[in-house]
Amino acid sequence: MWDMTESRTAVVGPGAIGGLVAAMLQRAGHDVVVVARAGTARHVTEHGLDVTTDEFGSWHAPLTAVTEVPRGARVVVAVKAEGLADAVRLVEHAEPAEVVALLNGLDHVDALRAALPGVRVVGATIAGETLRTGAGGPGPALVRHRGTLLRVVVPDDAADLGVVTALRDTPIEVLTGGTEAEVLWKKLRFLAPLALLTSTWGSGIGEALTRDDGLTAGLLAEIAATATAEGVPTTGEELRGILDGFPATMRSSLQADVEAGHVGELDAIGGAVRRRAADHRIAAPMLDDLLGRIAHRAAEIGAGAQA
Repeated sequence: MWDMTESRTAVVGPGAIGGLVAAMLQRAGHDVVVVARAGTARHVTEHGLDVTTDEFGSWHAPLTAVTEVPRGARVVVAVKAEGLADAVRLVEHAEPAEVVALLNGLDHVDALRAALPGVRVVGATIAGETLRTGAGGPGPALVRHRGTLLRVVVPDDAADLGVVTALRDTPIEVLTGGTEAEVLWKKLRFLAPLALLTSTWGSGIGEALTRDDGLTAGLLAEIAATATAEGVPTTGEELRGILDGFPATMRSSLQADVEAGHVGELDAIGGAVRRRAADHRIAAPMLDDLLGRIAHRAAEIGAGAQA
């Protein structure tokens, strides 16, 4: 176990997002360690990560990884939804100085707060097209960031947290965006249709938006109504404009999971919206339809891979 220090930043989950954040913090001169399962931690410590970006250069990050969160560290949680339970277990006994969660959806913040009474836990968002390849191979895994967008948004009252201050030393654009609910919903309102439509049709967002105009319009209206009820006024037309502004070939991480036979973050993204819609008694037949289609598609692909 590391000695207690609030100057160290621990990044839980060295995947695409966590790996990139850790590598950028280290490159900016911060004391950073990644936290992962034993096999992944050993591989990262032995090989580090290679980082390639279109905008910020390429470099090798000789990161150190451990299997426990250093006691008293500032923590960034950057796992996918299915890794949340393990992440909670890792941080709950570490007496962290603060926790910033960069997960998709909404429910993860409540889970972390319940496990960490008295600890400042902040839900934030990160945007950027990032993937990791080669994990567990003979050399370093590769974290690839495409394009110019790399942005973290935190609630206004989290602007001076240690993690947030450290992130400002990196090339990541760091913004404040209102309350925590506003920050999370401003991303979820477009992430949900992006993920659901690309996963349903198995295409880039440009084609997915136009495959069934009625379904697309209905889905966007349902999500917009739910976001509005949650305090972020939104229209379906506004969401369509946001999605039309993305590259037509953009795909989603949920889509990649489904095409590998896994439901991935289907519940964390689409399910979270559906639960909030139900809370506000908003009918969501299009959302129900797509959640069912995607779960069925993932199950079929998974069964085919095992046959």
